[in-house]
Amino acid sequence: MDLTVVAYVIYLLITVALTVWVARTLSRNGRIFLADVLHGNEKLADAVNHLLVVGFYLVNLGFVTLYLRYADGVANARELFEALSVKVGVVLLVLGVMHLGNVWILSRIRRRSALERKQTPPLPPGAWTPPGAQGPWAAPAAGR
Repeated sequence: MDLTVVAYVIYLLITVALTVWVARTLSRNGRIFLADVLHGNEKLADAVNHLLVVGFYLVNLGFVTLYLRYADGVANARELFEALSVKVGVVLLVLGVMHLGNVWILSRIRRRSALERKQTPPLPPGAWTPPGAQGPWAAPAAGR
């Protein structure tokens, strides 16, 4: 068997396994983060998490297959390892950049959501509280 084909098979085994492992890890641990970003809406967090995982698979497996071709060919074992190290390294870098991009976007959504929660008034517009009413918005009474 040609060493280039061996390099292709090993490359696909490694990169597909890494993609599946990263997707499962992000899905499992990202669900909690998404639930917080989405104000505890578990069903929406699960749906968004699933959509993110599908998109992650599509983009990464698409990149892995597009990056499969090795133009120079592989003549010996040394070139096999060199080709694999470059290709797997690039795939790992792409996985890392995608992960950091997702975390950055979700953290911005989370930050904006936290700011919106802080800006919510204690009472709806036009509402009033009777004098002497107690609550988190009431001024502390003198002598307490």
